[in-house]
Amino acid sequence: MTDGGQASDDLVGLEDVRSAARAIAGVAVATPLVEVPLLSEELGAEVRLKAESLQRSGSFKFRGAFHYISRLPAEVRERGVITYSSGNHAQAVALAAALSGMRCVVVMPTTAPPVKRDGAAHLGAQVLLEGTTSLERKARAEAVADAEGLHMVPPFDDPWIIAGQGTCALEAAEAWPEMDTWLVCLGGGGFASGSGAALRGLEALAETASGRRPFRIIGVEPEGACAMRRSLDAGHPVTLDRTDTVADGLAPVRPGDLTFRHVQALFDDVVTVSDEAIRDTTRDLLLRHHLLVEFSGAAALAALRSGRVDGAGGRIGVTLSGGNMDRVLLRDLLA
Repeated sequence: MTDGGQASDDLVGLEDVRSAARAIAGVAVATPLVEVPLLSEELGAEVRLKAESLQRSGSFKFRGAFHYISRLPAEVRERGVITYSSGNHAQAVALAAALSGMRCVVVMPTTAPPVKRDGAAHLGAQVLLEGTTSLERKARAEAVADAEGLHMVPPFDDPWIIAGQGTCALEAAEAWPEMDTWLVCLGGGGFASGSGAALRGLEALAETASGRRPFRIIGVEPEGACAMRRSLDAGHPVTLDRTDTVADGLAPVRPGDLTFRHVQALFDDVVTVSDEAIRDTTRDLLLRHHLLVEFSGAAALAALRSGRVDGAGGRIGVTLSGGNMDRVLLRDLLA
């Protein structure tokens, strides 16, 4: 991994993730790996849920954002930071910047749920709204960064971000050494890439020490926003014409170049799941398991519950990536 947080041809490794874990220790929450006996019995597998919905700022994004900002030099901190996001990364950067006493500007889509817009503003960020796609808000953020001398905090396609997000899978594997499958939601791919870096690194150590402990690593995308699956099929990153999904946090029109290489090299599969399955799983998590997650946060479990992933007999860790559920969407879901 290169200095400066810029993408290189090298993949992030286990030691990068461990370094990030040390940097965020005591600031990020070591979220619980929740046992769900009823769900495990129904699926014929031992299932545990990594509840990043309980992370600071409400999602796994805080891990990468705080790690990135913690590595910035003093002269960059003095200028302040900017980012672009559908919502969760914006809130994570806003919180990380506030904890570091820095100015923060975030560019969000005009369609961002109020809970995410208001969350970023409450954390002290200046919120700008631009377009509906990741490319539109990226262009606006770059223009503002140039005009005001702000440093860009990338949402996913960066080694420091990837290493920070990988601390989630590292925690899960260390807390549950018997885990053999990891299901992770996939948007731009930073969370997935960090997961692959951590788990394949642990797998290599086990192979050279006391016998192989293979991990099955599977990414999950909404059917209406499957940029990574389309890119893997094409053999290179592709840009979707549009996305259409309830999972607003998983809807970039294009994966990152670096995250694509991680997923291509480290994952067993990437599957897609329907919005109907995501809604049903979100409702089930709340009503039967007392866990409030947003639609994006339920996507990985939805793939398991709907049969898109065969989990029979496995010991499966599943990410609940975020809990910033809009109140109007929650009311409609329960109605």
